[in-house]
Amino acid sequence: MNILQAEHHRLYCAEPAQLFTPDGQVRALVLELAGPPDWAALSTVWRGVQSELELPAPAIAVNGVDGYQLWFSLVSPVEASLAGVFLEGLRTRYLADVALRRVRLWPAPDAAAPGGWRHTTLVPALQDSTQRWSAFLASDLAAIFEEEPWLDLTPSAEAQASLLTGLHSIKPAAFQRALEMLRLVEPAPAPSEAPQASMPLAIEAREPRAFLLEVMNHPGVPLHLRIEAAKALLPYAKDGGA
Repeated sequence: MNILQAEHHRLYCAEPAQLFTPDGQVRALVLELAGPPDWAALSTVWRGVQSELELPAPAIAVNGVDGYQLWFSLVSPVEASLAGVFLEGLRTRYLADVALRRVRLWPAPDAAAPGGWRHTTLVPALQDSTQRWSAFLASDLAAIFEEEPWLDLTPSAEAQASLLTGLHSIKPAAFQRALEMLRLVEPAPAPSEAPQASMPLAIEAREPRAFLLEVMNHPGVPLHLRIEAAKALLPYAKDGGA
């Protein structure tokens, strides 16, 4: 394992070069803005998650084709469905004025993929469609890649690793707090409080269909997220599972 592979494993991978755990959970959450690439818009997310949500800075990357990515790392893996809920919350909070077609959230629902979800590829990677490279970037250099969101030459593994070395993963408590601040779940009641009729949406790892059903039916979840959960359930319905 070289230095870049070690950083990938520390931040994003359950196993070497694998973004999903054997049971379909993820530690890498990726928000992508493309068509056209726009660092000024995406930088509001990069800054906001640090200053407002008090989360560690995500890695910045160009995807080698048409846009930028932010790579979030979790200490503990979560269900792909919960990763999608978190990323949709970020989109709604910081990119509400950006056309939906330009925003991609990874992992993404895919009925044809194992487990019903697919992920983007690890960075750096040579992109078949352009024969150019995705790559991690320093924040002060991100803006200069808006016209060409790629590298023409193979990125140095050592240089890419050095961009990741100072990054940190989001701890479970911070992830829970961010979800609450994004109003995706209600704050957990204090120990002395009696249970309420409308319980907060739990975020413990569960089977994806069950989680999506709870999101869709929970009255405390914003309507647009309930609609997104319903859309994500469509593949299960086609298979007779919903």
